[in-house]
Amino acid sequence: MRILDRLKNAWNVLTRPAVYMDDDDELKEWLGITGTNPDVEKEVTYYTCLKMLSETMGKVPLKYYQETPKGRIRAEPTKITRLLSVRPNTIMTPTTLWTTTEMNCQHYGNGYIWMRGTFEREKYGGHYKVLDLWPMQANCVTVYMDDVGVFGGKGKLYYQYNDPKTGEQYLFRSSEVMHFKTWYSLNGIMGKSVREILQDTVGGALESQNFMNNLYRQGLSASMALQYAGDLEESKIKALQKKFADKLSGPKNAGRVIPVPIGLQLTPLKMTLTDAQFFELKKYSALQIAGAFGIKPNQINNYEKSSYSNSETQQLAFLVDTALYRLKMYEEEINAKVLSLKEEEAGYFYKFNEKAILRTDTKTQMEMLKDAVNNGIYRPNEARRYLDMPDDPDGDKLIVNGNYIPLEKVGTQYTKGGE
Repeated sequence: MRILDRLKNAWNVLTRPAVYMDDDDELKEWLGITGTNPDVEKEVTYYTCLKMLSETMGKVPLKYYQETPKGRIRAEPTKITRLLSVRPNTIMTPTTLWTTTEMNCQHYGNGYIWMRGTFEREKYGGHYKVLDLWPMQANCVTVYMDDVGVFGGKGKLYYQYNDPKTGEQYLFRSSEVMHFKTWYSLNGIMGKSVREILQDTVGGALESQNFMNNLYRQGLSASMALQYAGDLEESKIKALQKKFADKLSGPKNAGRVIPVPIGLQLTPLKMTLTDAQFFELKKYSALQIAGAFGIKPNQINNYEKSSYSNSETQQLAFLVDTALYRLKMYEEEINAKVLSLKEEEAGYFYKFNEKAILRTDTKTQMEMLKDAVNNGIYRPNEARRYLDMPDDPDGDKLIVNGNYIPLEKVGTQYTKGGE
């Protein structure tokens, strides 16, 4: 038996994952010490914030442009443009790709996309041809800095991916991985999530939700003190507890009247949610979590101080204060990893169309398009494309009101035939 025990212990040591002593959370988990429930995404405010930010990235279309001497124009799509905006891989759409990446980024602090490809040799050198794009589970990625040149590139980043299905390990160069992170990064390489920073706040909100769930399961009944005369054995005490708990707890027993023998007395321990200011504290925690994510109160269904016009302003504030930073960060990483030096010098770049977030009602939209066309900002065909309508043969000319004149000619109409 001792030999078997030794073999078993050796196997546990060899197969148990290694941890770093300075990683408190991982060390506690390795030692079997569990703290806050790790399933924090079950907390409704945290889940809503993840949903809002992830869906925002998913619903903003990515466009391919070129900067020319005549201004910005839509560029001819390339093969990698199709991967980014039409079909990144055989099983995903761009919406799924960007939503999944942002979800990993917000929940774990970092999001990764593997650009699977092959190196195609040319007469002079060659280029890396991207075949498809795959999001990587952030909790399965380890980032290494080669500070001594072990892999032949001193000061470069490498990404190790541990496949959760097969257990195989893959090592990718920085040029093969698009790395997105949260704003909270002390070294500029790895980001930290709201879940890690506000662990106590998010955990407290989750515990309050669990408390409400347990209260519903108990039929919204308070705890009771059972008074009896004399002394009872532990087994009889437990039997009494079980007897009255079965008859008084749970939704099916709500409002039920039960007989109590002489000598026993049930005294409810009244602690109302109002006295504990439960809902006020829960609402305060929700606003704290939403604020940390950059989510506005109306986006977590808090309309206490909101009106219709105020909600529209908050939506604009969300774009300016929160979404634009995320969009710019994504654009910079995409342009840096996807475009070649030749394409950058030619003025090509990718940009998200943030106007998709601010789509208004039909009346406001038509007034905006009408003003843009009448003032020579949009061509009629550009406005028609905005409404998903076909081009008109005569719609590629800028038009303005006939009463308009150039600024330098203002007043010339009064110089002829009089003062």
